[in-house]
Amino acid sequence: MNNRFIFAFLVIVTTSLMGSSFAVGKIGLEHVSPLLLVGIRFTIAGSLMALFVKLFRRKHPKTVSEWLRVFLIGFFQTAGVMGCIFLSLRTITAGESAILTFTNPLLVVLFGTLALGIRYRIVQWGGVLLGFFGVFITMGSQVNMEIGTLFGFGSAISWAVGTLLIKQWGIRLDTWVLTAYQMLFGGLILLVASSLLETPTLAINPESLFIIFWLSIPASIIQFAIWFFLLQNGNPGKVSAFLFLAPFFGVLTGWLLLGERVGISLVIGGALIFLGIFLVNWPEKRQEAAIPSKAL
Repeated sequence: MNNRFIFAFLVIVTTSLMGSSFAVGKIGLEHVSPLLLVGIRFTIAGSLMALFVKLFRRKHPKTVSEWLRVFLIGFFQTAGVMGCIFLSLRTITAGESAILTFTNPLLVVLFGTLALGIRYRIVQWGGVLLGFFGVFITMGSQVNMEIGTLFGFGSAISWAVGTLLIKQWGIRLDTWVLTAYQMLFGGLILLVASSLLETPTLAINPESLFIIFWLSIPASIIQFAIWFFLLQNGNPGKVSAFLFLAPFFGVLTGWLLLGERVGISLVIGGALIFLGIFLVNWPEKRQEAAIPSKAL
């Protein structure tokens, strides 16, 4: 991508949309129960993208096993990640949830080494250690085991698993088709989970409708479209290194929209986590990063 200004602008747009979904989602919980809200979000986004890939005749899976792989990716990448995020927002701030969720590149290194035998560079392991030290500082230099914190870590774990599944299976699948149907399947799983695990509530008013629209279209479809455009037209490893901006925007929008307090531990810990993510994703000169993470 020759025009650096356009590249920088698109990076800021997509990562700010990623980050904004935490604060906007927390506001949405005033009107809609968490699993129902995120289920509606991704069922709408997935349905629209599925229609798009069908109209443009993108290559779809042809076997039951391929569809099952898409379903499993949707279970972890959308249902697991987003379900945990929105459940975490009931008890912790949008900024804390964003920071915990975006520790997933650090977990990818751990899980990739243990499960797939992937070899990472020393600088990447340094990023992992730095990032987890940042998590410790962010949480107030103590292990806070409240339920929202556990859900925040759960979203990062689920995202890391989804990333590794995409690395294993994604090369055989059309990227846009995979994105569309994993969102749709994940959204449907979340709707079922809402009916089974919570008392679904939905208040129809201008604010709730705008929030659903924002989460489904700008923060899902548009954000994904820009992210994949950047990955396809730039160096995927370097593009993924800018993921550290997403939790920054999560903290920023939490402060702007919700008046969330940004304490010194959050600033220092968040900075260390951002640096850790940057080191984990930054590639060698002649080699891309081992696993570029997917966008939220």
